[in-house]
Amino acid sequence: MIRVLILGGTGDATELAAKLATIEGVEAITSLAGRTREPLVPLGDLRVGGFGGVAGLVNYLEAMQIDLLIDATHPFASQISWNAVDAAIKVGVPHLMLIRPPWQKVSDDRWIEVDSVRAAAAVLENQAQRVFLTVGRQELAAFAHLKEIWFLMRTIDPPAPDALVPPGMLLCDRGPFTLNNEREILIQHHIDTIVSKNSGGDATYAKIIAARELEVNVVMVNRPAIPPGDYVTDVDGALSWLFDKLHDYAGE
Repeated sequence: MIRVLILGGTGDATELAAKLATIEGVEAITSLAGRTREPLVPLGDLRVGGFGGVAGLVNYLEAMQIDLLIDATHPFASQISWNAVDAAIKVGVPHLMLIRPPWQKVSDDRWIEVDSVRAAAAVLENQAQRVFLTVGRQELAAFAHLKEIWFLMRTIDPPAPDALVPPGMLLCDRGPFTLNNEREILIQHHIDTIVSKNSGGDATYAKIIAARELEVNVVMVNRPAIPPGDYVTDVDGALSWLFDKLHDYAGE
């Protein structure tokens, strides 16, 4: 039995876990950070919560006798990705990153690209009036000082009661979102600017299409640097890597 640890929290991780569940001789464990109150539960074994840094992940890999490590976390969950590389090297476990491609700016997109959420907040000052904020509940505080701007804040879970949030309205919802839905939101709330992380994938791309159609500005937060190592851009690529490793184990 080959034991695979999937660092999850994305739709790709859920899809990968479902496919690994059908492969004889493979046992998959998906690890979730536990930040979402009602996460999408993948097939197979599940653990929830942090590891406690590199040392904690090393201990887990050794204690659970993990053979392969696949990092399929969100593109902006950079700390766990760097920890995973370090831990895999220390333990000698083959490691793969599943990183969906970022969105690419196309003709008629009105993007302002920045390198951090704080930089996105600085761009909004004196340039926006009604903002669709889609960067997650943990980033809302960075915009709380912008009292002259109205924000529609979409998050999966609501922020804590004592959290700093900007003025406006909270919308709790989970993708995937349709183009009609996103277009209606922009029109109904008279949105002039969207703030988004460049997450990639199809689940939340409809807002970018709607912004293009309606000539709405998009402040796009670029991704952090990824650690060195092997990576693929989709679940099929991760499966190919896995089958190569299974072949190696079979030959030993």
